[in-house]
Amino acid sequence: MYRMTHAAIIVLVVVAMAFAVFYLQGVLYLAPCPLCTVDRGLFLLIALVSVVSLMHGPQGTFLWIYTTLSSAFALMGIAVGIRHIWLQNLPADKVPECGPDLAYMLEVFPMMDVIRRLFTGTGQCAEVSWTFYGITLPQLTLLLFVALMLMIIYAHRQQSRT
Repeated sequence: MYRMTHAAIIVLVVVAMAFAVFYLQGVLYLAPCPLCTVDRGLFLLIALVSVVSLMHGPQGTFLWIYTTLSSAFALMGIAVGIRHIWLQNLPADKVPECGPDLAYMLEVFPMMDVIRRLFTGTGQCAEVSWTFYGITLPQLTLLLFVALMLMIIYAHRQQSRT
């Protein structure tokens, strides 16, 4: 069950990333905001840990290492999702100014400044650009991070019982 759960995590992340890249960016021409970029990176890190874990089939210490890494990335995603939803619900006069895009920031600003700006978000992050039955993208990504977290915990419990 451990391997199946991690395979499901990988499939879920690949489908989410494909949706973001091919539909949201490719069809709707929506550029990812800084917090969306962070979400994508965290999804990829969770998938990477799941791939390694899937191939390794860990026990003992390695099981805890993989679970801790995946859980940390999922918790960071949950925190970013909460921040993103908070930004979208700010009154118009409280929304931070829009900042430059990521490529420009990487060229001009020091790396710590780029990281701080990525994790705090900009006015671009406060825009609601797409919804699915009234659910915004940050809300959907938050739900996905919560689902991934539950799957990680489930996989750990299943593996630790064997």
